Amino acid sequence: MPLRRTLLTAALLGALVPLPALAQKRPDNAPLSGVVTRVIDGDTLLLQPAGKPPTEVRLRNIDAPESCQPWGPESKRALEEYALGKTAELRTSGRDSYGRVIGSLSIDGQDLGARMVVEGHAWSTRTKWDNGPLVKQERQAMALKRGLHATPGAVMPRDFRATTKCPPPPKG
Repeated sequence: MPLRRTLLTAALLGALVPLPALAQKRPDNAPLSGVVTRVIDGDTLLLQPAGKPPTEVRLRNIDAPESCQPWGPESKRALEEYALGKTAELRTSGRDSYGRVIGSLSIDGQDLGARMVVEGHAWSTRTKWDNGPLVKQERQAMALKRGLHATPGAVMPRDFRATTKCPPPPKG
């Protein structure tokens, strides 16, 4: 009986919370439009929305080689070619431990992270049992020996980071 009363009380109190207050607490997931002004590495860039400060964005669902890792410079150049100076649309999904916005970035309707994986410039992030959102595209790039997959012994960035520390990228 006490559990029922507690649940009923919680439900009634929840009904008394004004809906506008709930809406204000929910994160706004509306897309943010801006121009890519800088590429930091193969999965991080700066997006400059009109009239707002630049936003450092870590592309969701991918892990590109580190700057000091084999294929790191090529990965960065590919992202520059695909995005630098172009108008992009960002859908955020949170922040990482470095405070960067994590999100999906689209240019002309094409997801930039997926393109990086398809072209062999990044890996799909992984979940349990070696699953990941772009593993199918990654495996296709491997089979076709695209980009970093044409290099024998390519190492996933998470494994590379476990044994090697790169110097931080230059600021500015």
